[in-house]
Amino acid sequence: MNRREATTLLGGAAFAWPLAARAQQAKVARIGFLGLVSASSHGARVAALRAGLRDLGWIEGRNILIEFRWAEGNYDRLPALAGELLGLNVDVLVTHGAAGALAAKNATSTIPIVITAAGDMVALGLISSLSRPGGNVTGLSLFVAELTAKRVELIKEAVPSLTKVAVLLNPGNAATQFVLSETQATAKASNVELRAFEAGQPNDFERVFAAMADQQIGALVIHEDTILQANANALAIFAAVRRLPSCGFPEFVRSGGLLAYGINFPDMDYRAAAFVDKILKGAKPGDLPVERSTKFNMIVNLQTAKALGITLPTSILLRADEVIE
Repeated sequence: MNRREATTLLGGAAFAWPLAARAQQAKVARIGFLGLVSASSHGARVAALRAGLRDLGWIEGRNILIEFRWAEGNYDRLPALAGELLGLNVDVLVTHGAAGALAAKNATSTIPIVITAAGDMVALGLISSLSRPGGNVTGLSLFVAELTAKRVELIKEAVPSLTKVAVLLNPGNAATQFVLSETQATAKASNVELRAFEAGQPNDFERVFAAMADQQIGALVIHEDTILQANANALAIFAAVRRLPSCGFPEFVRSGGLLAYGINFPDMDYRAAAFVDKILKGAKPGDLPVERSTKFNMIVNLQTAKALGITLPTSILLRADEVIE
């Protein structure tokens, strides 16, 4: 080997070594996920978020890590859990629901926050506007008050003789006041008396459904709340025992409710990955417009209709996106 060859070889090695070292030391992005209930109840949605990240080139264990904290339905734990995640020096904080969004926002004004799904973010004080959120929060929003109000319309259409309907709410959900106001207006327009019932935990259900029976409630609509969604099966059973026609979210009707009008939450979680991707690549959350869900699905459970002795009108059956027979 002559001197020129040796110099070239050494120079190439000297050039290659820093590149290899930098590659080995490349920063692994860290995401903090603040969950309202549990990993088991949120499994499909977490899987969708992971799939969205993976499709954008973010692979867990290679260039990204996700740290999870779950409140197990106890919203009082959310501030401390958010603090734990921030203590891990996460690059982005991901959460969902009004309670999660507010806890994250109160915990930091600097770390980017991506909301996978929440109600009116402007009304909740999370952002300045949908088009230019400002601050450190962005993500996806849904018409949560309008959803619940639409369920009142549907249950009245399904049971025309209905005069008194219950709306089930979680008092710990910051969006409750907006939902109740919108739903009351719709009930009045539908010539139905609306009565609000609150359940913050599953052990409230028996008491609440007994109160509905005492007040001779004729039907039930359910608010889009994380804790209520996580207990869809129990709610469907209570509604069946009390023989209450009902309208809620997709998980509820698949568990035995009569009707559902809602959105595909895993789809929103998948789309939330794009916000995380842009932020990790340098975008400011305040410059990323909030997306609002615009696709809604109606599901009908004919098995439940038969058990309740209800013949659903053709107008509902023709509009249904899914019919459970």
